[in-house]
Amino acid sequence: MTHKPRFGIMQPYFFPYLGHFSLITAVDDWLVFDITQYTPKTWMNRNRILNPNDGWQYVSIPLANGSISIKTHEAKILDPVKARENVQGKLSHYKRKAPYYNAVLKLIEETFDDDDDSLVRLDVRGLAAVCRYLNLPFRYRICSEMNLNLPATLGPGEWALEICSQLGAGSYLNPSSGKALFDRTRFVERGIDLYYAKFTEFHYRTMDYRYESYLSMLDILMWNPPDAISRAAREHIVIESATGNE
Repeated sequence: MTHKPRFGIMQPYFFPYLGHFSLITAVDDWLVFDITQYTPKTWMNRNRILNPNDGWQYVSIPLANGSISIKTHEAKILDPVKARENVQGKLSHYKRKAPYYNAVLKLIEETFDDDDDSLVRLDVRGLAAVCRYLNLPFRYRICSEMNLNLPATLGPGEWALEICSQLGAGSYLNPSSGKALFDRTRFVERGIDLYYAKFTEFHYRTMDYRYESYLSMLDILMWNPPDAISRAAREHIVIESATGNE
């Protein structure tokens, strides 16, 4: 019997938290969902890192056109060079204490392309760079670059079903926080198994800094060796079936 892949479908996020990578490890195909209306002030162009004094601070990518009038794949970085320099500057306080500071700076260099102002491609390069560093499989496609023939009007819980159905997925995995969006019976009717993922917190030492939970992967990378992060990505996820199938 031919194996039908398990899909994960998520918006493009800027160096997201560990749970995002846990989801990546648990699926066969990753779909970057960038074909709907852009939403400002989300994890797509910013995330949280430690503040050198106390608590946390945002590290963000200024956009030239970040408004609800565009599609996500149309979002453009205002100045890729300055954006990279700003991220590097925000991370510089880690140099005094974090053992993997230089490795993270290398990942930043791999992620930014001074000649590419696409926010989506920046986010995807960040995911790919981290997955390579952690030796995690990352087979992805970007929805806006595919010839998807989707109905003109779809509700929030219908996009995943339509995309999975059209591309021949056997199952779909979504964070459990989105349970309310989905009608499990419609997945059953299409022969697609629906699963939800819960993520447990990964605690780690941050030297003289006060630990903050659920920060960007940038913070986790600063303090932990790659093998420990890879192991945490696989171990800090719990998957449950919504359609009664294993």
